[in-house]
Amino acid sequence: MADADLKLLYRELVSLEIELWDGIEERLRAQYDLPLTSFEVLHLLLRRPGRRIQDIAEEFSITVGGTSKVVDRLEAASLCERRANPNDRRSSIVELTPQGRKLVDGALKVFEEELELRIGSVIPEQSVREVTAVLGTLRAAGRALDAERKAAGQTPVPGRRAPKQPGRPAS
Repeated sequence: MADADLKLLYRELVSLEIELWDGIEERLRAQYDLPLTSFEVLHLLLRRPGRRIQDIAEEFSITVGGTSKVVDRLEAASLCERRANPNDRRSSIVELTPQGRKLVDGALKVFEEELELRIGSVIPEQSVREVTAVLGTLRAAGRALDAERKAAGQTPVPGRRAPKQPGRPAS
């Protein structure tokens, strides 16, 4: 495949992700004073209650420390709470509070409206399924490559840091 085509695809994907993230976050902040990072964690807790910090970190491919900071802020705002994990004394379970559930229920409507406006109204449903499948394939291949490199003891080029991944929940 032409190198220029891959670079263009990369730029388009990254730009789309940033613009999509920023557009949705702007609405969530305006209507709920809620950063998209916080919404993502609250939404996960709504969909899959009783997650540990480690589970949340793995879901978003961010560090446990970064996840803990996000949860600390949500807990300080009374949107979630930690409780002892009955299966592991070293970890806690994070759950939505009634206030957090109410907030995420409202914010979810805004999130879904923005997805419809920015994606659903632009490309047909079949294309949404196809693009989703292709992106899933690319992500799985990337994770497999990373695991293979890690197993082989390969590391990134010395002196070069990986770029910050835009749109990921912040640490």
